Amino acid sequence: MSSQHEQHQEPVAGQAGADAAAPVKVMVVDDHPMWRDAVARDLAESGFDVVATAGDGEQAVRRAQAAAPDVLVLDLNLPLKPGVQVCKELVGANPALRVLVLSASGEHADVLEAVKSGATGYLLKSASTAELIDAVGRTAVGDAVFTPGLAGLVLGEFRRLASEPAPATPDEPGAPRLTDRETEVLRLVAKGLSYKQIAERLVISHRTVQNHVQNTLGKLQLHNRVELVRYAIERGLDTDESTGT
Repeated sequence: MSSQHEQHQEPVAGQAGADAAAPVKVMVVDDHPMWRDAVARDLAESGFDVVATAGDGEQAVRRAQAAAPDVLVLDLNLPLKPGVQVCKELVGANPALRVLVLSASGEHADVLEAVKSGATGYLLKSASTAELIDAVGRTAVGDAVFTPGLAGLVLGEFRRLASEPAPATPDEPGAPRLTDRETEVLRLVAKGLSYKQIAERLVISHRTVQNHVQNTLGKLQLHNRVELVRYAIERGLDTDESTGT
């Protein structure tokens, strides 16, 4: 497995924190030692800071709490505690954690369960090293990354859920107010566009798109892009009306 994709390092590291030189902290969880070590090595060689690895679910929870990674690369099929439970516990304790599932299973039920437990992306193990490195980098800056075909599945499920009666009333007096630009960005997020595509569409920088998304997350008290997509779809923002494009 080759790791010749340093073009992803600078934009990834630049989003890791206040220090632009700080690399993204990653933890790899998989019960197969050779696979786990190979993934960790490829990520480390590509400029990520691999702060921990784990081979079972209980170990994963303990080590992630101690190591505080920015991104958790997580297999679902783990001994002692399943990956979805690991994801649910860690994201519940730290909503800022971004979880990229790396699984051999492309079963729709597994994908949806992972997303509902808090995962922000889902990549099949058949992906290349370059695709993995790109996915971890994009996950670190807030993109929802899915193996081709799975993003449509997740959006479809959100639309199905949105069609059910919702307990919340979006027009309640205390509802947060978004700026026109924040609403515009939110609408494009709901359509499944990446931050890069949104930046190109609106002729603004990638960083500006991220800032709008972070502001919107804060106003709506949501934790990640997946929750934001569901919020937008529930309010019909994924339709073509009033896009201005």
